[in-house]
Amino acid sequence: MVDTDRITGAARELGGKVQGAVGDAVGSNRHSVEGRLREAQGTAETLYGQAKDAVRHAADEVSDRAAEAYDRSRHAAWEGHQASVAWPHASLILAGLVGFGLGFLVSRL
Repeated sequence: MVDTDRITGAARELGGKVQGAVGDAVGSNRHSVEGRLREAQGTAETLYGQAKDAVRHAADEVSDRAAEAYDRSRHAAWEGHQASVAWPHASLILAGLVGFGLGFLVSRL
């Protein structure tokens, strides 16, 4: 999606170029300077719009990556849950071994 600042900036820049060229052609310093000023304002506005677009794109990218990570972690948690339900004795044995190991370490202190 293109930011409106980019569109208005490009239009202002083009208008400034035309006004500056007309001012140069007819010998009007005032119109020439105003045209160059308008052109510079248009360029600045275009750059501002480009920066806003870049930030918006980066934020969308981060949001997409976070959603993907969330989905992957949810899937992994669900698979872990399914494995513990399918093998409840293995979960109990593992918990017992961890408890035994912690007890052994604590008794040595």
